[in-house]
Amino acid sequence: MFGDLFEEDYSSVSNSQYGKGKKLKTKGLEPPAPREFTNLSGIRNQGGTCYLNSLLQTLHFTPEFREALFSLGPEELGSLEDKDKPDAKVRIIPLQLQRLFAQLLLLDQEAASTTDLTDSFGWTSEEEMRQHDVQELNRILFSALETSLVGTSGHDLINRLYHGTIVNQIVCKECTNISEKQEDFLDLTVAVKNVSGLEDALWNMYVEEEVFDCDNLYHCGTCDRLVKAAKSAKLRKLPPFLTISLLRFNFDFVKCERYKETSCYTFPLRINLKPFCEQSDLDDTEYTYDLFSVIIHKGGCYGGHYHVYIKDVDHLGNWQCQEEISDSDVNLEALQNEDETDDPLMILKSILLQFLQLHPQMFLLSTDESTVSLLRNHFTQAPSDLQRSHEQILHTLATEPPGLSDNNSCPHWFDINDSKVQPIREKAITQQFQGKESAYMLFYRKAKLERPSEARANPRYRVPCHLLKEMDAANIQLQMRRAECDSANNNFELHLHLGPHYRFFNGALHPAISQTESMWDLTFDKRKTLGDLRQSIFQLLEFWEGDMVLSVAKRVPAGLHVYHTLDGDELTLGEAEITDGEDIFVWNGVEVGGVQIQTGSDCEPLLLHILHLEMSGEGSKCEQLVESPHVFPANAEVGSVFTALAVPAGVILTNSVESADGECWTAIPKEDMKKTFREQGLRNGSLILVQDSDTDDNSSLPRQGRWTSGVDELNWLQVRNFCQLDSEEEQVQIPVTTHTVVFDIRIKAIKELKLMKELAENSCLRPIDRNGKLLCPVPDACTLEEAEVKMGSSLGLCLGKAPTSSQLFLFFALGTDIHPGAEMEIIVEETLSVKDCLKIMLEKSGQQGEMWHLRKMDWCYEAGEPLCEEDATLKELMICSGDTLLLTEGKLPPPGFLKVPIWWYQPARLSGHCESWDHANCASSQDSSWGATPTQGAPVPEPADVPLLYLGDVKISEEATLLELKSKAMALPSVSKLAVQSTALLRVWTVENKRLSRLLRTGWRQLKEYRLGRRAELCLELLQKEEDLGPQDVLLRTQLHIPGERAYTRPVDLVWDTTRGWTAGSLRQRVADFYSLPVEKIEIAKYFPEKFEWLPISSWNQQVAKRKKKKNQDTLQGGPYYLKDGDIIGVKNLLFDDDDDFSTIRDDIGKENQKQLALGKKKSREVLRAQSSDVFSSAEMDTRPRGPEASLSIHVASFR
Repeated sequence: MFGDLFEEDYSSVSNSQYGKGKKLKTKGLEPPAPREFTNLSGIRNQGGTCYLNSLLQTLHFTPEFREALFSLGPEELGSLEDKDKPDAKVRIIPLQLQRLFAQLLLLDQEAASTTDLTDSFGWTSEEEMRQHDVQELNRILFSALETSLVGTSGHDLINRLYHGTIVNQIVCKECTNISEKQEDFLDLTVAVKNVSGLEDALWNMYVEEEVFDCDNLYHCGTCDRLVKAAKSAKLRKLPPFLTISLLRFNFDFVKCERYKETSCYTFPLRINLKPFCEQSDLDDTEYTYDLFSVIIHKGGCYGGHYHVYIKDVDHLGNWQCQEEISDSDVNLEALQNEDETDDPLMILKSILLQFLQLHPQMFLLSTDESTVSLLRNHFTQAPSDLQRSHEQILHTLATEPPGLSDNNSCPHWFDINDSKVQPIREKAITQQFQGKESAYMLFYRKAKLERPSEARANPRYRVPCHLLKEMDAANIQLQMRRAECDSANNNFELHLHLGPHYRFFNGALHPAISQTESMWDLTFDKRKTLGDLRQSIFQLLEFWEGDMVLSVAKRVPAGLHVYHTLDGDELTLGEAEITDGEDIFVWNGVEVGGVQIQTGSDCEPLLLHILHLEMSGEGSKCEQLVESPHVFPANAEVGSVFTALAVPAGVILTNSVESADGECWTAIPKEDMKKTFREQGLRNGSLILVQDSDTDDNSSLPRQGRWTSGVDELNWLQVRNFCQLDSEEEQVQIPVTTHTVVFDIRIKAIKELKLMKELAENSCLRPIDRNGKLLCPVPDACTLEEAEVKMGSSLGLCLGKAPTSSQLFLFFALGTDIHPGAEMEIIVEETLSVKDCLKIMLEKSGQQGEMWHLRKMDWCYEAGEPLCEEDATLKELMICSGDTLLLTEGKLPPPGFLKVPIWWYQPARLSGHCESWDHANCASSQDSSWGATPTQGAPVPEPADVPLLYLGDVKISEEATLLELKSKAMALPSVSKLAVQSTALLRVWTVENKRLSRLLRTGWRQLKEYRLGRRAELCLELLQKEEDLGPQDVLLRTQLHIPGERAYTRPVDLVWDTTRGWTAGSLRQRVADFYSLPVEKIEIAKYFPEKFEWLPISSWNQQVAKRKKKKNQDTLQGGPYYLKDGDIIGVKNLLFDDDDDFSTIRDDIGKENQKQLALGKKKSREVLRAQSSDVFSSAEMDTRPRGPEASLSIHVASFR
């Protein structure tokens, strides 16, 4: 349907949060994680299969579908073991669906895999990375299942559960002959645009009639002439499960682009379809449906993500929201008082079964749930784990088991988002009525469908025996793998160095005997304490005299060095920050072999290579340069080199390899001789040259260079110079491997670009995306694999240091729309609060004041929800390096309150002339507040286009009524100048895209009932007299065309009663009566201001119906008019004006401006595309444009 509408763009460089300072461990050999507290399994995303996961979970939680599929045995479907045999007829798709459903029900893993299922679809890895439309998938998957089940007892499975029937009828008014056509449906597709909700959409489709009369007659086959007729549609046959697809994606023919309809669209939890059915004489239960699944789409037209809200009909999962989980007052007394639980033995059995299922790592439950055995490896738990298990037992016994205390007043809903499953409350569904994250598909089930009591909280119900055995065996394998993995993950390999076997000489510790006898390897559980480790070492040694001190040691080039002592016997090894492979020195804490030992990183021994002149032989005057290793403490003075060489004085030179022309020797000034080796920047392996003080030439300096480089793979990166410094080269290619450290790449790039060596201390590498944008800097300590930098990509060498592991690199910008080059950058601590981060960003952007807040830009590059918790840290709000924050003007109101910008509607004069409106009567003085800007960043409408004036902001509770809002608005200083007599003389509209949108009626309703949202804007309109609009009244603004001119008179309000229908004839009659004209002597048209177009309202329906050959209702609520409150209706008096043109001079100008704007945007895109192409052309990178729309297909073998 939409093809590659949701194709995701994968850049060559990942813009993930870099640099947490930890090397990622591969999880290829680790078993999948067990289920979380909900006891439900998610489905892993293969890259772009979130739409598939959402639909599969919906089918899985449709018990009737799941059990019907389970009822088909191997004798009908075949066996997966025979799928590769040439003559075997194996129906792979239903078999893989059975297996997937069994895994979701019984396999103890956090998320199941759909790889086998998509392989049975014939999908390639590229298909699995491409996202499609879930509505399209629903039809194609059901079609594939029907084809796969031909010739089996389940051949009618889809037809039995999901197919319904619609009947279209045309009734002749003369002979009452009925022309009837029946059509089947798998799902109902309903409009969203200009419709308030599902029930309104169904009313328009199956209640309203299309009337053929006047010049729009119907040819009756029985009468054999044109006659009056009525066309209608009804639901003839209702399926047990009703699927409804919402048309949220539309096409704007003016802008020639798709857009998503995000307006409010309500749908009930229970719906009665009786008014929409052909037969209505049955019991209401035959027409009543309950909502049980909502597939939600988050994002826009060209990118998005699906997840699903699902009602757990069989109560298979543990449903507890966070506030209930944290409630510690739950006890067993409530269980005893339940009316539904009569048998105490059944209660106890249910509690025990739930506990055993929650602890598969300890207990093995048999297939028939009659016996339980204890796993062998359950004793390997650490004491802390046993304590936690004991606490969990008590918590489980004190909690009601699922299925015993549940009642219909508290339905179990879950949010299933790929691998993650979270319980939600039923009221959370209302949050998906509108917005970028909103409902996309609805699934209803007949309310009379009841589940057997055996199925309640029983995931093994109706699962075939062969699948039960397979899942039980798989669970045993998982338990064994987890036990092995748990042992491997929690066991540390420690290297024990025994103090009595070591001696201290040449500045470090060395074994007194062989290395194997001095060091013992010990495997130890990291969950145990230091006291346990000490006790184990005592038992190993059998004899130890005096105190035993455990210290962390490390091997350095000079030998073994002791760093710090491990204190606190109650600490676990993990809490003491002991890592795998740690060296532990066992000693008395004072001396080794009679020598007192200095510990700590300050006195770490450094192995230096010293070059000095020595006589070549005894009595010879020939000198030669000799290199000898020496060990010095890092905190020793540099001058101690002379003492070690027995030289009274001299000159010390250090070597640097960072120069472009080889080695560079730098003399250490005499005043720096008192500095330590570490302060002087010397490290292990540093080269030092010692000369006599009277030597003034450089004859003894070595000439050969020491720079070496090696490449074990033929890969490269391109580094471009963004340092704004003159360089002979703009970019260089650096040979790298996935294990190359970023620091080495940066230093080599600086050398090859021939830049200043000072950049080594103040530069960083930043990936470049396909649009030429610089992304978050890559930490120096990471390898390319850890930083997720792809081979062949481009990096920019930029000024400034990369953020540390505790810092965040953020982009930020002003306003709600980001333009290229408008972003600013900042590095902050991840523990910084939102309030402090806002202050820093305001200071850097040159803004002042406190009327600002932050919004996080979502992945669709649009302004997301505001960061409301000002005292929360960026880390707590999951702000990551590379995120973009928006500085938006306006102070956020407290929770439960709205901050609403209020506008004033100023009626225009003659419409169509190129003139500016006169606001002198409203805002003449300069000190008036009319010119103020909305604090929430609302755009100020252009006076020549929309007559709106800004009054100010109103802070009000969502519990307040519309009448109270009017009263608060009247208290604004700007309104006091208008002399409004009463709130009854004020009409309230919502404002969208600088225009009046929705009329708010009934002043006693609370604001939250209007579902305004946090970004709502309202407009006040002054009335000449009070009005009382009924629910069927439509308020229109009519304008009479001036004969001989391309202009209209001022708009006049007209109230149209639509009780008799939204027909064109009814509206024409109302307009004719209003202007006292014959109905046949007027022409009317609706004005579309965003397109500058007029659409005549006349006999259009019959032609449209004949051309499209489908049902159309004669209703102005639907397309192409979508008539609503506030629409402008142009009226022509044909007695004086017989011209067909409704347009004005302003319309011509507006269309031309739109055309020029579209051309400008097209040229800008072409320029940006050309610039992006230039950036990457030299790197020969494959710039991947958005691919053509590809249809979704599932390959099915023939079984006929």
